[in-house]
Amino acid sequence: MPFSARIQARGVQLLLSGVMSRVHKDLRFTDIPKQTESLRVETGAGPVNCTVYRPPASTGTPAPVYVNFHGGGFIVARPEQDDHICRYTAATAGCVVINVDYAVAPQRPFPTAVTQAYDVTKWVVENGAAHDWDGSRVAVGGHSAGAALTAAVCRTARDRGTFTPRLQIIDSAPLDQVADPSTKFSPIAKPLLSPKLMRIFTAAYVPDPADLANPLVSPGLADDLAGLPPALVITAENDRLRDEGDAYAKALEAAGVPVTHRVFEGVDHYFTHTGPVPAGKEAIELMATTLRTALTA
Repeated sequence: MPFSARIQARGVQLLLSGVMSRVHKDLRFTDIPKQTESLRVETGAGPVNCTVYRPPASTGTPAPVYVNFHGGGFIVARPEQDDHICRYTAATAGCVVINVDYAVAPQRPFPTAVTQAYDVTKWVVENGAAHDWDGSRVAVGGHSAGAALTAAVCRTARDRGTFTPRLQIIDSAPLDQVADPSTKFSPIAKPLLSPKLMRIFTAAYVPDPADLANPLVSPGLADDLAGLPPALVITAENDRLRDEGDAYAKALEAAGVPVTHRVFEGVDHYFTHTGPVPAGKEAIELMATTLRTALTA
């Protein structure tokens, strides 16, 4: 990528790094204890640090496992921004949660994050016995950029025939990197994602324009969606990414994939972190309860 674009991306990266970890105080679930341990997983694109969240109550048998990918436009490395979701999910769904600190652009552009996300998930599936979780019952999910990585992990697993997640959670995902962000509509005057910011994210993550239509970059443009795992797709009414999320849910359904799709009204991108609190809590509860059902079925 051009030097000027790289400098711009680094500036946004530094600016957002502090902001992204600030979750609305009433969405932090401070009553849920934090039981975590650190883990380092070797992948084909270098080692990845993960935080493991355990359910507060012992299940007697190894618990199922959920692999979480945080957001941040593919350029912000702040997995702790999802701490509230990981703690709530571990407690409510009764599963082990693996929060993945994947590498970000512009330092590590595509396909690094996809390779790491897939390799970590495959490792989680294969190494349950040594870590007291049930790798045969796995789900994956993410928020914003992490939701796009989730779609890429599920696609790669299907194509390689390696494992089949019980559920994929796609929350406010960028699924079409080809369309110019100025064509992505929001009903409000100043949505959280501006076209300029979205262009910076894309240029940093996908410096080669030839990769923009790659289905691992733009899952929403793929036409071969049959055989993907059941999906919970969450979109926000005022989000510029809403239309591509809605379209992806419809396309998955048309391909025979079981889909639960929920549009949250009157909220913008990342409302599961910034609020409004009632909608944020409802969405996080929907994720956790859908996970519980999928992982215990």
